[in-house]
Amino acid sequence: MERYYQDIEFPENPVKGSNRRGSVEVITGSMFSGKTEELMRRLRRATFAGLKVQIFKPSIDVRYSESKVISHDERSIVSTPVDNASSILLLAGDANVVGIDEAQFFDNSIIEVCGRLANSGLRVVVAGLDMDFMGNPFGPMPGLLSIAEVVTKLHAICMRCGSLAQYSFRKSDEAGVVVLGEKEKYEPLCRECYNRAMKKD
Repeated sequence: MERYYQDIEFPENPVKGSNRRGSVEVITGSMFSGKTEELMRRLRRATFAGLKVQIFKPSIDVRYSESKVISHDERSIVSTPVDNASSILLLAGDANVVGIDEAQFFDNSIIEVCGRLANSGLRVVVAGLDMDFMGNPFGPMPGLLSIAEVVTKLHAICMRCGSLAQYSFRKSDEAGVVVLGEKEKYEPLCRECYNRAMKKD
């Protein structure tokens, strides 16, 4: 699926020395916008640069795999599933770069965790949905966006009119905020098509 974003290049953290500058980068947008693919691209670049990378995801997300981060185009990278954000602090070890996928599924403690990692000199790259299926800010994402040095918002393509899509419309009748699913339950829509679909429901 086509994506719209600038291909920004980020400086890699030095492996040694006292000049290590931590940072937080947030990749956000609707479902099917390429967030996980962009996360993996940045983490692979860091690996190619000789940096030690650790990747984490919430253990609740088992749609594709229990131990891998997998994008919608079926690219994958090995990750560590965690039950809570504080586990990331314990498991990050001597990493130079920490990647976190599906950050919206963590509670607000993920904001402090990312801040502490960055303050200790690590580059933290986070991906997550900015809005839930009702169009409301999703979990800790607003807080993560506010502490980030760099924010990249990606867009999918509206499945009904072909415009830029920023909403994740839920096609099923389930009411819970957290309902795991893919194309069988969700479709990306633009503002106009989303509002029209919500009125029909």
